[in-house]
Amino acid sequence: MSANPVIPVVSSSTINLRRLLQLRAITLAGLLLTLGFVVIRLDVPLPVGRMLQVLMVMAAISAVTLWRLRWPWPVREPELFFQLLLDVTALTILFYLSGGPTNPLVMLYLLPLAITASALPARYVWGMAGVTLTCYSLLLGWYRPLAAVEHTHDIALGFHVLGMWIGFVLSAVLIAAFATRMNNTLRERERALAALRETALRQERVVALGTFATGAAHELGTPLSTLAVLIKDIEPSQGVPEDKLGILRTQIVRCKEILASLSSAAGQMRAEAGRRLALDEFLQEQVQRWQAMHPGAQAQVRLEGLRPAPTIVAEQTLAQAITNILNNAADVSPADIEISGRWTADELVLEISDRGPGLAPELASTAGTPFLTTKTDGLGLGLFLAITTIGRFDGEVQLRNRDGGGLLCRITLPLAALKVNE
Repeated sequence: MSANPVIPVVSSSTINLRRLLQLRAITLAGLLLTLGFVVIRLDVPLPVGRMLQVLMVMAAISAVTLWRLRWPWPVREPELFFQLLLDVTALTILFYLSGGPTNPLVMLYLLPLAITASALPARYVWGMAGVTLTCYSLLLGWYRPLAAVEHTHDIALGFHVLGMWIGFVLSAVLIAAFATRMNNTLRERERALAALRETALRQERVVALGTFATGAAHELGTPLSTLAVLIKDIEPSQGVPEDKLGILRTQIVRCKEILASLSSAAGQMRAEAGRRLALDEFLQEQVQRWQAMHPGAQAQVRLEGLRPAPTIVAEQTLAQAITNILNNAADVSPADIEISGRWTADELVLEISDRGPGLAPELASTAGTPFLTTKTDGLGLGLFLAITTIGRFDGEVQLRNRDGGGLLCRITLPLAALKVNE
C-alpha cells in the first residue's frame, strides 16, 4: 500500500446517482426497442407519440442531471430518492398508456424499489415501497386499455408471455448490475477507510516517536553538559583522574540508557502504555522523574483533588508530553517553578508556571503552532508535540504570560479517555 493513499472525496450518493443514470439509459433504450418491436413487428396499436414524449423527457432529465454532477454541490440522499421517484412516475405514465396491469412489463416497478433498498436507508425503502404499491394499485382501475387486435388467443397469450420474459430479463440484468456495482462501491470505501485508519495510526506513531525523541533530547542535555565540562578541564598532557574517569563512564552509561529507551519506544510505541495508576501517583511519578533529570531545579508542587484519585491508564506519550513542558520550564527558569495539579472525577487541570521571559506579544496569539519557542536555542518542537499529544486525548493547552514575568501553561485534560472503570 502506498504511503499516501488516495481517499475518495465523493459521497456514496454521488456514485450511486451516476450509476442510476447509466441504468436509466439502458432502461430507456430497452423500452424504446421494446416499443418499436411491439408496434412494428407485432402490430399492436399504442399511443407511440405520447410514449416517446415520456422517454424523451426522461432522457432530458438524465442529461440535466449529468451536467449537474459536474458542479461541486454534494448529492444528498433525498436527491437520489427524488430521481428514483421520477423513474416510477415515468413507468406509471407508460403503463397507463399501454394497458396498465395487463402490460407484462409492469414488473419493472421492482427495479427502482431494488435500487432504493441497495442504496438508501430504510425510511426511503419503505417510502418507495408505498409509492410503487400505490401506483400499481391505481393502475388496476385506471389505465388506457389496449385497442382490440385481430390475434388469436394463442398469439395474444404468446405475446403476454414474451413481454413477461422481456420484463424479467430487464429487471434481473439491471438489478444484478446495480447490486454488483453497489458491492464494489462498499468494498472500495471499506478499503479507503482502512487506508485512512492506517495513515492515522502511522501519524500517531510518528507523533509519539517525536514526543519520545524530544524527551530524550532533553534528558541527553544533562549528561552531555557534564561531559563537556569535564573534558574541558582535562589537560592533554596529563592523565585522567580516577574520579573524573568514573564520572565520564557514568554519564556515558546514562546516554546509552536514554538512547536505548528511545529505541524501545520506537518499536513498541503505545503498546507498553497500559499501566493502571492512580492519578495522584501518576503526577507524583512524573514530577519525581523530572526532578531526577534536573536536580538543580527548584519547584513548588501542589497536588490536590478527589480522594481516592481516579485510576487511569498511565499513557507513556502523555507522560512524556508533561515532561517536555516541565523541561521547558526548567530550561528558562530553573530556580522558580510552580507545579499545581487539581482534579475531579472527570477532569485534570495541571498548571506549570515559570519566571522565564514568557511569550513575546507577537507570539501570544500563535501559542502551540509549529514551532513556537521562547528560547534562543530551541525550535519549539517539544511544546508543539506536547500540545499535539494532549490534543489526542481531547485535552487543551493554554499559554499566557504571568504578572511579574514568566509563563503559565495550563493543561486541561478530560479523563474519559484515560480513566479505568473499577
